[in-house]
Amino acid sequence: MSLKEIIKTAKTLVADDKGLLAIDESTVTCNKRFAESGIPQTEEFRRTYREMIITTPDLGKCISGIILYDETIRQKKKDGTLFVKAITDAGIIPGIKVDIGAKDMAGHRREKITEGLDGLRDRLREYFQMGARFAKWRAVITIGNGIPSRGCIEANAQALARYAALCQEAGLVPIVEPEVLMNGEHTMEQCFEVTEEVLRTVFNQLYIQRVTLEGMILKPNMVLPGLTCPKQESVEAVADVTVECLLRAVPAAVPGIAFLSGGQSGELASARLNAMNVRFKSLLPWALAFSFARAIQQPALEIWHGEEANVSAAQQALYHRASCNRVARRGGYTSLMEKTQNDNM
Repeated sequence: MSLKEIIKTAKTLVADDKGLLAIDESTVTCNKRFAESGIPQTEEFRRTYREMIITTPDLGKCISGIILYDETIRQKKKDGTLFVKAITDAGIIPGIKVDIGAKDMAGHRREKITEGLDGLRDRLREYFQMGARFAKWRAVITIGNGIPSRGCIEANAQALARYAALCQEAGLVPIVEPEVLMNGEHTMEQCFEVTEEVLRTVFNQLYIQRVTLEGMILKPNMVLPGLTCPKQESVEAVADVTVECLLRAVPAAVPGIAFLSGGQSGELASARLNAMNVRFKSLLPWALAFSFARAIQQPALEIWHGEEANVSAAQQALYHRASCNRVARRGGYTSLMEKTQNDNM
């Protein structure tokens, strides 16, 4: 695929007020969530669950791209149709998670480095041939006593940049995901400082590795206080500081920013995204979109519970959350949308 096509795909992923749906949980993570809901942890149940998601009626009205996992991109619907074909037929672009997870970083206690660069060029070529048109790599940064270190930030930023360059070489749009984790008691101000430093370092490395910014999507965290911080900030405050941080660190050439949910509830993630678009959409050089996983999936998972009889209701819940986020991109989301949904269930 030419660079022109890569740039076109990147723009399409954040066009029409749509966003990304991440169903790229590893087998271990997916099984853990199944166990929490009393669902058998088997490949067939994982396949059935993901078929339920990708066949949700009208999902393409809200979702521009779906991020898959290596197991999932190889799976088929019960009728034998490849998932990739089903997704494409729904007007959605298939994507793939390509990192192999965050591992303990040597010499940096309590910090992680994401691995998966070895053999990545060949894997990207295979995924492109299978129909993927974008990829994702996640780095995790923890705020704590004495961390994050410069060593951790720089190592993860370099890995993200090398991954992104390989993606564009293979014809894939890189989703660059440096996540400053919500875990901890840090303040919103501390999160701002770390997030800005991380983003500046990532874009410096992207420049060094000659990544074309117009052909990528940034997937960052929102600027939030830690989950156990005594002071939890208002939706409007989060919107203000998040956009301020992004304006300081993200070049205008980037077509879109698709936030991760990072443990936020679906309703709160939608409300914060909505506030950003209400207050700043007309003033920003890039689109503010979403790339949520649990914030869209969780209600559907709880309703489905592994039972065929619950598929329709679960799909309605999934579509509702996706629709809420599309409306949030337009700045029209309100809590009344949740009440209406609850009344209909």
